[in-house]
Amino acid sequence: MIPEKNPPAAASAGVPDENIIARLRAAGCVYAEEEARLLLAAASTPDELAGMVERRAAGSPLEHVIGWAEFAGLRIAVEPGVFVPRLRTEFLVRQAVSLARPGAVVLDLCCGTGALGAAVAAAHAGIELHAADLDPAAVKCARRNVAAFGGLVYEGDLFRPLPESLRGRVDVLLANTPYVPTAAIERMPAEARLHEARVALDGGADGLDVQRRVAAEAALWLAPGGHLLVEASEEQAPETAALFAQNGFAPQVVRCDDWDATVVRGTPSHRDVAG
Repeated sequence: MIPEKNPPAAASAGVPDENIIARLRAAGCVYAEEEARLLLAAASTPDELAGMVERRAAGSPLEHVIGWAEFAGLRIAVEPGVFVPRLRTEFLVRQAVSLARPGAVVLDLCCGTGALGAAVAAAHAGIELHAADLDPAAVKCARRNVAAFGGLVYEGDLFRPLPESLRGRVDVLLANTPYVPTAAIERMPAEARLHEARVALDGGADGLDVQRRVAAEAALWLAPGGHLLVEASEEQAPETAALFAQNGFAPQVVRCDDWDATVVRGTPSHRDVAG
């Protein structure tokens, strides 16, 4: 979950006051005019608009201020403190969509807003969607975003809150785990470091702590022929692939340079699932 700045979505509101644009520019907002339009569209009163502009100028993520983010063609509800889905993670979703089929059972671990699972469900009819996150604020947000797809969201640590009835049935398990090394968090942009839950960012000393736990247990939850997919940094991908191999997966690293996105995917043998 290494953040990058996403350009804001196109706004349909009127022309914002030049003073608002100037205020945002002075605060370092690269897309000040577009952001001003989005703020104008989101505010219902002049006082609310003024407050939103001040929050954004003070460093709050735009998505937290306006209450939503555009992700994979969907408008995803985002609440303060919850991890904002990144543009690069659409590559993980594309990989999952290519492997899923109508009616597939999809599990979105470390789901945050639930954006990934919602995007996969939007791409195929009849998806049985499950998601889980440790953060209560994220779970609340995710439930809003997956409701239209009949998705279920569980609060708890990785696989622990999942119903036993799901074991051995998951066709596609995608996990955008936290993968920032602990020591690197202080070098992250303030928008993420100060305004998103640390649990959504911190991947331990080498960034792979959560991925290790996912890889160790994932095969028990996958259906025969099921797929595990995680996002990683380009530098971490060989180690993530090795974790997959150690846990009975045949790993494949796929890369998108345009989005600076790397995904490791794998399928365990039926013997590994059963054994």
